[in-house]
Amino acid sequence: MTSLALSARSSFGILSELIRRHRTLAGYGLALLVLTPPVLMMIAADPRLLPTGISPWLKPGKFLVSIGLFALTAAWFFGYVRPERRDTRLLRWTVGALILSASFELFWITWQAAHGVDSHFNNSTPLNSVMFSLMGLFALILTATTLPLAWEIARRPAEGLPGDYVAAVVAGLVLTWLLGTGAGLVIAFGGGPTVGAEGLGLPVLGWNRLGGDVRVAHFLGIHAEQLIPAAAALIGGFTLTVRRRMIVAGVIAYVAVTLAVLDQALAGRPLIPA
Repeated sequence: MTSLALSARSSFGILSELIRRHRTLAGYGLALLVLTPPVLMMIAADPRLLPTGISPWLKPGKFLVSIGLFALTAAWFFGYVRPERRDTRLLRWTVGALILSASFELFWITWQAAHGVDSHFNNSTPLNSVMFSLMGLFALILTATTLPLAWEIARRPAEGLPGDYVAAVVAGLVLTWLLGTGAGLVIAFGGGPTVGAEGLGLPVLGWNRLGGDVRVAHFLGIHAEQLIPAAAALIGGFTLTVRRRMIVAGVIAYVAVTLAVLDQALAGRPLIPA
């Protein structure tokens, strides 16, 4: 009972801190996560399948989780901006662009799922083609919202933040844009995420296990903003010199692994063969 109570207090503390740092983004991200279970329940309630053999409701569920975490991460990082800078015009526009672009994507993906058809690479009608193109545009805007936040944290970090940790946060945000957007463009111009043989997918994630899948590199790119700062936080007990070297080495390794996974996918080789 004591451990459960501590866990509950800890979770409530994190939620309170998220709301304190940025109420709008925190509320938006939490709302998306709350909507996820009802959407995923539609997988069992709706027997329809896409031509790929999966439920049309799987994609909205995954996007709700991914974008929800994206919004919550942005809310948390607003706490690394000096309080007097959090309401500047640039950051207000950044928040608005994040919510607008994410909501557009989620609306169309869910709308298409409700009609039992795919939202991505669906050119069956002029409307579907236009909406898919607009989704691509809004996806670019969504990932680009990491850049103003990175700029503000780099130039005017909140007081008390170690410089090496600030560098890790900024690197994660910038790499989310560079690597996440880069892999996304490869998917868009390649006509889809898979290369070579296509078939058996990894559970939940759906990554292709018969051929290459660029979504693996896209996943690593998009989540750089969480993984790199988290790794930097874990090495806080080392000396400053060691921390700096580890962060530089870690960032280089992260980029190298992401590019290696991308190269593997483009060569038509699966990350986890069937």
